[in-house]
Amino acid sequence: MARARPLATYALIAINLAVYGVCVAQAGTGSFYGFVDSPVFNSATLSPIDLAHHEYWRLITSGFLHLSPMHIAVNMFSLYILGTMLEPILGTGRFLQIYLTSLFGGSAAVALFAGENTATAGASGAIYGLMGAMLVIVLKLKAPAGQVIAVIAINLVISISVPGISLVGHLGGLLFGALATVAVLYVPQLVVGNATPTVALRARADTTARAAMLAVLLVAIVVGVLSPYLR
Repeated sequence: MARARPLATYALIAINLAVYGVCVAQAGTGSFYGFVDSPVFNSATLSPIDLAHHEYWRLITSGFLHLSPMHIAVNMFSLYILGTMLEPILGTGRFLQIYLTSLFGGSAAVALFAGENTATAGASGAIYGLMGAMLVIVLKLKAPAGQVIAVIAINLVISISVPGISLVGHLGGLLFGALATVAVLYVPQLVVGNATPTVALRARADTTARAAMLAVLLVAIVVGVLSPYLR
């Protein structure tokens, strides 16, 4: 049986590239870096002060912006590698929900812990969430997790070492991506338990897992929205 094509992964890459292209075109500076004159970029980045002004859309739009050719190249390469592995395993719907949950989780962490006027942009919070998802899957399969842990650790060291990278955004994405994947893989097992897995029981387990995933997503969104009152 042929593996399903990771269409959501390709679509996410295309959207990120298209938004980057719009920002470059709007900036009109002859440079891939000069976004000061891009209305799309300026209205979509995320900082805690923006949320204090009730500009909540920035919690998601900031995850589709990039600052330079290297920034978008590294993130889209990482998304391609992780997405083409995870989407066929999880299914497109669950993969997208984990991606969005990770994105909102990273944004919520920025909203809570970043400097008030710190502007943040990039898909890396969502991508760290996919790393968290990969780790949960490997642990569930009881496969050696050393390589996945090493990749996460190396990326976190880079986040700490390189100026301008949002460590809190990466950690937030990692946490919420892992939690959403735990809901996918472990909640059905808790529902079924030692009972005979009938069709009805499997359906109930699947519904419960979807509800748990939705709850994780809602927590990330609510934390982001309420962050001005929680800081």
